[in-house]
Amino acid sequence: MEKKATKKKEQATKKFEWKKIGYSALLVAWVGIACISAQIIIGIPMIWLLGKAKFGQPVWTTIYTALVYAMAAALVIFVPKLIKKAWKTSREKLGLKELPTFTDIGIGIIGFIATIVVAGIVLTILDTLHLIDTGQAQNTGFSGLYSPFDRVVAFLSLAVFAPVAEEIIFRGWLYDKLKKHGCVASAIILTSLLFATLHGQWNVGITVGIMSVVMCIERELTGTIYAGIITHMLKNGIAFWLMYIVMGM
Repeated sequence: MEKKATKKKEQATKKFEWKKIGYSALLVAWVGIACISAQIIIGIPMIWLLGKAKFGQPVWTTIYTALVYAMAAALVIFVPKLIKKAWKTSREKLGLKELPTFTDIGIGIIGFIATIVVAGIVLTILDTLHLIDTGQAQNTGFSGLYSPFDRVVAFLSLAVFAPVAEEIIFRGWLYDKLKKHGCVASAIILTSLLFATLHGQWNVGITVGIMSVVMCIERELTGTIYAGIITHMLKNGIAFWLMYIVMGM
């Protein structure tokens, strides 16, 4: 009898584990699909209406980016709750409870420094071993930012809209859901792998993947995504300054 009970318990445990794995895979797939779908749904009509030349102008690229992030966040957050009430979320679950504190700011700055140091070491090793092209320029969607106005709107897109929206989607919604149906380690790994993959370049993916790990840890430390937003804004803001101000791309 004891052997049968033990066997049934093991089978139930295995079934539960497979259920958790399937649920996690579904969550990751859904966020990836929502982000890509938002680009298609917004991008195709805009290109058709404006034409490729006008669509490539900084103002329209910024509008496109803002609309894509808004739609991606809406799809990720609101569609699942229409399917299943248990998938409803809240400000607290998204890591947006209360207001940012000085602790959030301090941890965000430390997280940025940690990201730069760790990513720098990893990329240097990979470059030395000739495994990836670490000198590949990041595709930001912007080019030829010659006027101050162009740079301002591009900066808003890359250093303000992107960090806020991406933190809500990835370290807010996705990380919270994955952690509930797994463990902290698996939630960090899956969130960071998807975040890195969606950036589409090896050198950029490695950097933002490491940054994602750091920002997930920041959420665990603070209970919110505010520190992650600060880390993300610093990284994107400094990258923008280097690419478009210092190097004049």
